[in-house]
Amino acid sequence: MILYTMMPHDMIFPTNQDDFSKQKMVSFDGIPLLVEKDDQSQQYRVLRVLSSDPVHYLDGRCEPGSYLSILEVE
Repeated sequence: MILYTMMPHDMIFPTNQDDFSKQKMVSFDGIPLLVEKDDQSQQYRVLRVLSSDPVHYLDGRCEPGSYLSILEVE
Protein backbone atom coordinates (compact mmCIF):
# COMPACT_ATOMS: atom_id res chain seq x y z
CA MET A 1 0.00 0.00 0.00
CA ILE A 2 1.29 3.45 -0.92
CA LEU A 3 0.08 6.37 1.12
CA TYR A 4 0.30 9.77 -0.57
CA THR A 5 -0.04 12.40 2.12
CA MET A 6 1.50 15.59 3.45
CA MET A 7 1.14 14.39 7.06
CA PRO A 8 4.30 13.37 8.94
CA HIS A 9 4.97 9.67 9.38
CA ASP A 10 4.62 9.94 13.17
CA MET A 11 1.09 11.31 12.96
CA ILE A 12 -0.10 8.47 10.74
CA PHE A 13 1.77 5.66 12.50
CA PRO A 14 2.24 6.73 16.15
CA THR A 15 4.96 4.97 18.12
CA ASN A 16 4.17 3.02 21.22
CA GLN A 17 5.69 4.77 24.25
CA ASP A 18 6.41 1.41 25.92
CA ASP A 19 9.13 0.80 23.32
CA PHE A 20 11.11 3.75 24.68
CA SER A 21 10.92 2.61 28.30
CA LYS A 22 13.31 -0.28 27.59
CA GLN A 23 15.98 2.01 26.10
CA LYS A 24 18.79 3.63 28.04
CA MET A 25 22.10 5.37 27.45
CA VAL A 26 25.20 3.50 28.65
CA SER A 27 28.96 3.72 28.30
CA PHE A 28 30.87 0.72 26.91
CA ASP A 29 34.67 1.16 27.13
CA GLY A 30 34.17 4.94 26.94
CA ILE A 31 31.80 4.72 23.95
CA PRO A 32 28.34 6.22 24.59
CA LEU A 33 25.62 3.90 23.29
CA LEU A 34 21.85 3.76 23.15
CA VAL A 35 20.84 0.22 24.08
CA GLU A 36 17.65 -1.75 24.62
CA LYS A 37 17.34 -4.43 27.29
CA ASP A 38 16.40 -7.88 26.00
CA ASP A 39 14.16 -9.51 28.59
CA GLN A 40 14.75 -13.08 27.42
CA SER A 41 18.54 -13.20 27.47
CA GLN A 42 19.33 -10.50 30.09
CA GLN A 43 21.55 -8.68 27.60
CA TYR A 44 21.54 -5.29 25.94
CA ARG A 45 21.12 -4.87 22.18
CA VAL A 46 22.93 -1.89 20.70
CA LEU A 47 20.55 0.46 18.90
CA ARG A 48 22.80 3.43 18.17
CA VAL A 49 26.33 4.71 18.70
CA LEU A 50 26.11 8.22 20.19
CA SER A 51 29.77 9.19 19.87
CA SER A 52 31.26 11.92 17.71
CA ASP A 53 34.56 10.01 17.38
CA PRO A 54 34.72 8.18 14.00
CA VAL A 55 36.93 5.45 15.48
CA HIS A 56 34.07 4.33 17.74
CA TYR A 57 31.94 3.51 14.69
CA LEU A 58 34.62 1.10 13.46
CA ASP A 59 34.60 -0.95 16.68
CA GLY A 60 32.82 -4.20 15.80
CA ARG A 61 31.98 -5.01 19.42
CA CYS A 62 29.44 -2.19 19.67
CA GLU A 63 27.95 -2.01 16.21
CA PRO A 64 24.15 -1.63 16.04
CA GLY A 65 22.41 -4.98 16.35
CA SER A 66 25.12 -6.62 18.44
CA TYR A 67 24.51 -7.79 22.00
CA LEU A 68 26.40 -6.78 25.13
CA SER A 69 26.19 -8.57 28.45
CA ILE A 70 25.04 -6.62 31.50
CA LEU A 71 28.48 -6.98 33.10
CA GLU A 72 30.22 -5.24 30.16
CA VAL A 73 28.07 -2.11 30.40
CA GLU A 74 28.83 0.59 32.99
